[in-house]
Amino acid sequence: MALIALAADKGSPGVTTAAVALAAVWPRRVLLAETDPAGGDLVYRSAAAHGGPLNPNTGMLSIAATARRGLVPDQLWDHVQPLSGGLEVLVGLGNAEQAAGLAGLWPTLGHSFASLAESPHAAADVIADCGRIAGETPAADLFPHAALVLLISRTEPEAIARVRDRAAALGNKLHGGARGAASLGTPMIGVVLIADTNSAAKIAGQVNDMLVHAQTGARVVGTIADDPTGADQLAGRKRGRLDKSLLIRSARKVTADLYQQYGAAWTVPTQAQHGQMHGEMNGHAGAGR
Repeated sequence: MALIALAADKGSPGVTTAAVALAAVWPRRVLLAETDPAGGDLVYRSAAAHGGPLNPNTGMLSIAATARRGLVPDQLWDHVQPLSGGLEVLVGLGNAEQAAGLAGLWPTLGHSFASLAESPHAAADVIADCGRIAGETPAADLFPHAALVLLISRTEPEAIARVRDRAAALGNKLHGGARGAASLGTPMIGVVLIADTNSAAKIAGQVNDMLVHAQTGARVVGTIADDPTGADQLAGRKRGRLDKSLLIRSARKVTADLYQQYGAAWTVPTQAQHGQMHGEMNGHAGAGR
């Protein structure tokens, strides 16, 4: 794996919550990048490792000047801040107006994110929270560099219809046309459903059949529990055993399934990385839109 981009078509299905949850249980070192051009949320919702607030000027905003001179993947770490719990984050922009500073740089960022996994010094996968991608969002310039693009969707009929249409349009843009069941393009387009655990398996099968029938080139790769309490714990707004929450347990299942499918490209996590994950489960992280 390398770059995994998360996005939504419309509304607030929980892209940031999903991104943080997946990053918190990722099986090797990971950098969580807030790449939503409309602005990030973590600086307002999460504590830094030192206990104070995150610095809004260190992250996507500060990386713009570096990227204009060329960006070596290891330079990404100069703009990263650790959250309480240890998760390493590239903090997002403060507002949509600041996205002008990154004009023309999104492909450069995509290449650097994708190449970080091959760094001889500080290798890591990158999970990018791209926010909503309706319209011509510049964050879509990251997608051609991704190993996997995950569309996050809730399960209301209108949300499912939108994610089907968005997946088809994205598949056409990235892969050049409709694809049948036996022909998946690169990057792979996956759908992650935010669903009630009691009906998750059934609706995931139904949505996957629909995606195949419509020749979208996308597949359902997992479900994350619709768990408001777990999301509040992940954001540090509630106390409790986050590692026992439906949110984190379902995120672990998604990462395990992705690991099974793409495991040849992953490394075995070190004991230190296991410690980081355990710390993240008991620390404060960010929650979603």
